[in-house]
Formats: sequence, C-alpha cells, structure tokens
Amino acid sequence: MSQPIVNQITGLVHSFDARVQATAPDTWGNQSPCSEWTARDVVVHVANNMLGIGAALRGEEPTTVGPDEDIVGAWNAARDQFVSVVSTADLSQAVPGPFGPMPAEQMIGRFVSTDVLVHSWDLARATGGDEQLDESTVAAAYSGLKPMDAMIRRPGVFGDKVDAPADADLQTEFLSFLGRAV
Repeated sequence: MSQPIVNQITGLVHSFDARVQATAPDTWGNQSPCSEWTARDVVVHVANNMLGIGAALRGEEPTTVGPDEDIVGAWNAARDQFVSVVSTADLSQAVPGPFGPMPAEQMIGRFVSTDVLVHSWDLARATGGDEQLDESTVAAAYSGLKPMDAMIRRPGVFGDKVDAPADADLQTEFLSFLGRAV
C-alpha cells in the first residue's frame, strides 16, 4: 500500500525541485501568493515540512532551514534526505499531523503531497516559472480535500476560498478552493 504513496510524493518533490532549480537568483525575494511569504519562504516551508516528517520517521528531532542558509543548497539537502527516508521507512508509524498524530502514509499521501503540489504553483507564480500542475494529481488532491473543507479553514492550514470564474479549469478551481487568486 505504501509504494503508491512513495511514488506520488517522490514525483511531486521532483516537480517542486524542477521549479526550485529553475528559479533565478534575483527572484527569491519576490512575493508569493501566500500573503506573508516570499518565494524563498515557500521553499523553506516545504523543506522544513519534509525535514520534520523525515525526522519523525527516523525517530529524531527535526532540523530546520536557517534564515541565512543558501536556499537551493538547503532545499537540495532536505529533498535528498526526505526522498531517501520515505522510500525505506515504515509508513504505518504515527507522525505529527495538522489534526494530531496520524499514520505517515496518510499524512504524506494527503497533506504533504497537497502541500508540495500547491506550493509548486506558489513558487512558480512568484518566480515566473512553470505554473502548470499535473491534472490527475490536482484532481486527486482536490477530491480528497473537498470533504474536509470546514476542517482546513483554520490558521496554519488554508485560508478562505476564493471565488473561481464560472468557466475555470480544474487547476484554477483547486487553487481557488485553497485560497489562491489565480
């Protein structure tokens, strides 16, 4: 059961990584769609989440990306560590989640995957990168989040929905659901 989750998150991490590697050095300070974050802050957030899950899977205390660290180097280290750990870990073990401890497979499959997916778009939007997300991944994430609409509308998770245009494509509808003005 865990291998599809490993494949899913690994693909999403590589997609996010492509955007990190393509980011021009002079755009790390650009405002992201997340109101209080720059492009760099988006990468720090994703890296720190992955470092936290990786540490929990190893039974260790997490490290975090420092404010003065080279962001690409810090991201590369977090990416490599997470991909290595998640591919060999017991994903049935409990890890911290937004609503309390939950099996790692569920935390990674639903929340971490969605986080990496939406922040791929955030980073691309902030830096002028490739904003196109995989349609089947968007569809799966969106269908998984819709039933949790009320639960995810809290500080530190997702903000208020934004009205999508009537003729919006699935990606725009999904991003609007997550509070992004597309």
